[in-house]
Amino acid sequence: MGASGGFTIDLILFGMIAAFLVLRLKSILGKRTGFERPPQPARPIEPPPAFDPMRKAAAPAQPAPAVSQRAVPEPVSALGQTLTQMTAIDRSFSPASFLDGAEKAFQIIVHGFAAGDRGALRPLLGEETRKAFDLAITEREKAGHIQITEVRSIHGITIETAELTGTVASIAVRIVSDQVNMTQTQSGQVLAGTDAVTEITDLWTFERDLAQPSPIWHLVAARSA
Repeated sequence: MGASGGFTIDLILFGMIAAFLVLRLKSILGKRTGFERPPQPARPIEPPPAFDPMRKAAAPAQPAPAVSQRAVPEPVSALGQTLTQMTAIDRSFSPASFLDGAEKAFQIIVHGFAAGDRGALRPLLGEETRKAFDLAITEREKAGHIQITEVRSIHGITIETAELTGTVASIAVRIVSDQVNMTQTQSGQVLAGTDAVTEITDLWTFERDLAQPSPIWHLVAARSA
């Protein structure tokens, strides 16, 4: 009787353990781990892009920046007529393409100045602007200070004024952006600015001789509004 009772108890214990393991395994297999890709909807197969021998290798994926608002003057306005005169001198010029280039130049110049990258700045600056930037960078280097600047987003870029003197074109643009700006010591002490995102409005003036083959516009004046 004792052996039979012990055998029965053993069966019950084994049954309980087996049931526990089944439930535990089911709970584990039924959960999605953080390394699993969630189910993806079916996507149509797209043909590969046409081969372009001039295309550069794809750069690593970067977060898509916010699309900035562009404002191109009406052709019938006085400002628009001045821009049309520029197109008559250089057929490749257009207000829209100019704003694209101005935005890219803004990013390069702002980050180049913060990094003290004179090589990146030199092709994009007018003579007087280059001297002013170089002096500021030199003084910062002598003091051992570090400039931290990040352009988080550009909300808008618009043409404010345009002038044409002979074949020399001058265009001022208003650029509204979110930036982080700080000046620090080598030890990390903040001397000026903050790590908070701040909206900044800049007025930059670019200049170019439209009769020359070089398509590069040079920054000749810059100030905050």
